[in-house]
Amino acid sequence: QVQLVESGGGLVQAGGSLRVSCAASGSISSINSMGWYRQAPGKQRELVAAITSGGITDYADSVKGRFTISRDNAKNTVYLQMNSLKPEDTAAYYCNAGVVRLGSWKEYAYWGQGTQVTVSS
Repeated sequence: QVQLVESGGGLVQAGGSLRVSCAASGSISSINSMGWYRQAPGKQRELVAAITSGGITDYADSVKGRFTISRDNAKNTVYLQMNSLKPEDTAAYYCNAGVVRLGSWKEYAYWGQGTQVTVSS
């Protein structure tokens, strides 16, 4: 079994900053890409940022220059530093990871339970 546990969400005023973290644990051989998605009420889940095991990153246009994704491979943890937050960033943020389990060669996608980020105007 593999678990992804997010932490660090909360309520912040517009212009403020938050950092969310996601730690993967369990029967893990390796983790390929890790990423953050978000889903606002009534909207589809969208990719916010992703990072490969080698550190290559990708961002949604709406967060470029404001959000930074990073990871600690030794801790199987991915972070999302969010600066200059806007009310439209309000959403549930979900961690995603492509995990190769111990004793397997196949990659499986895992999701965290989500953490709420609310930005007040």
